[in-house]
Amino acid sequence: QVQLVESGGGLVQAGGSLRLSCAASGRTFSSYTMGWFRQAPSKEREVVAAISRSGGSTVYADSVKGRFTISRDNVKKTVYLQMDSLKPEDTAVYYCAADLYLGTVVRARMSDVNEYDYWGQGTQVTVSS
Repeated sequence: QVQLVESGGGLVQAGGSLRLSCAASGRTFSSYTMGWFRQAPSKEREVVAAISRSGGSTVYADSVKGRFTISRDNVKKTVYLQMDSLKPEDTAVYYCAADLYLGTVVRARMSDVNEYDYWGQGTQVTVSS
């Protein structure tokens, strides 16, 4: 069983920044692929960014490339999402998720919401114009 707890959401003006954190339980955090997803009202959940077990490989949604940065600290069992130059269209509930698959993880899998096994409760991010 893996528990994920997000923090760092809030209300920010357009152009501002937020840093989301996701703390994980479990002794094998370094073996999880981790992802950040978001869901806006009346929209499907979509990938924002994902990071491989070692942190050496990352994927980003086109809409956030150059503005958001995903990182992880395997000692602290935490994954982060640094969000800069925020836009009103970034408003959503943000979720972190863990993929416990132990085989070779390709980039397409990292972006697939259906491949993730555990989810946090979500944190609201609201960007005002």
